Amino acid sequence: MLSVRTDTPYLPWRDPREATRLLRYALHRQGFTHTYQSNGNGMSVLSVLTDLTVWCKNGLFIWNEDGVESSHPADDPVGAARLISRHYRRPAPDDDLSEEEVDHPVPAFTATDSERD
Repeated sequence: MLSVRTDTPYLPWRDPREATRLLRYALHRQGFTHTYQSNGNGMSVLSVLTDLTVWCKNGLFIWNEDGVESSHPADDPVGAARLISRHYRRPAPDDDLSEEEVDHPVPAFTATDSERD
């Protein structure tokens, strides 16, 4: 069992499992409802979409966007969810898109039929 100092406050983002759980909840609120989390060896992995996996290690959430590694501090799971959502979400039919956004649409994600937590 790990020893914990009683005078040290519990900070969830120092525990990759807890930080990833908070990211998972934040992504759920963004519409990413079929996710799978796995924990071990000082890191946690969250499978969000077939082409999106987020790792939490060393105080960072890390994922790839179009082959480029992106990261965000693990102490801000809501901010990380917002960044991920901007890149992977499907615009609603009634979204007001600027001309620039129409010229460069956000890629749609593919829903899967697999059962996950």
